[in-house]
Amino acid sequence: MITVNLRPNLKRKRARPHFPGILEAARGFSTKVKDPLLLVAVVSWVGVLGWLGFVLVGTGRQLSALEPRLEQTRAENRRFKAFLAEKRHQEMIRDSLVTQIAVIRSVDGDRYVWSHLLDEVTKALPAYTWLVDLGAEGVTSRPVVAPAAPPRPQPAKGGKPQTADTTAAQPAPQGVAFTINGRTVDIQAYTRFLRQLEASPWIMDVTPVAAQTVVEKERPLTAFTIRATYREADSAYIRTVPLSQSVR
Repeated sequence: MITVNLRPNLKRKRARPHFPGILEAARGFSTKVKDPLLLVAVVSWVGVLGWLGFVLVGTGRQLSALEPRLEQTRAENRRFKAFLAEKRHQEMIRDSLVTQIAVIRSVDGDRYVWSHLLDEVTKALPAYTWLVDLGAEGVTSRPVVAPAAPPRPQPAKGGKPQTADTTAAQPAPQGVAFTINGRTVDIQAYTRFLRQLEASPWIMDVTPVAAQTVVEKERPLTAFTIRATYREADSAYIRTVPLSQSVR
């Protein structure tokens, strides 16, 4: 490419820097500072101050971004504290109800023993057989004593209260031993009576004690003695009915 200078008398002007003052100040500073270590120290302090300013600005931004999450977490903390307080209150009510139910069961547990017992013996009694007496050999093993109240929940090391174990297994109540004395005109009715007693879910340990022939009113009869034990049957054999029914 060929370039033609149409004005040969004029020299091309040098391009001047845009910031002559800055360059002159830098040259003057470099001439004044004779120790390079001092210059390095000043530059290092300037860099450290700039980095600290950058970190401070970034931390402020992160803090402003985390403040809404902090408020949300505090609100959830207050909600869960209220929920746990209500849960502990309900557990205390439950423990109180369990204690009251245990007291009621200990008082009313043996009230209907003999009604169940007489009902089962009556169902098992065959024809031409009657009873002379029916009595208990021992007392019930379920004394009418109020059970001790469950311990109040104590706070653990972690700060959470320990609730009482209300589902602990209660000791199984033993039965009521009783003796049946009766008469029958047929020895087969006596054996049938034993089988029907053993088939009852409320009567266990049926044991014939004695069976002998006696004469009453000039008639031979079989006098028998049976020992058995009454125990509460399984819940599958228990039928409940309402205490009151509407009558139309």
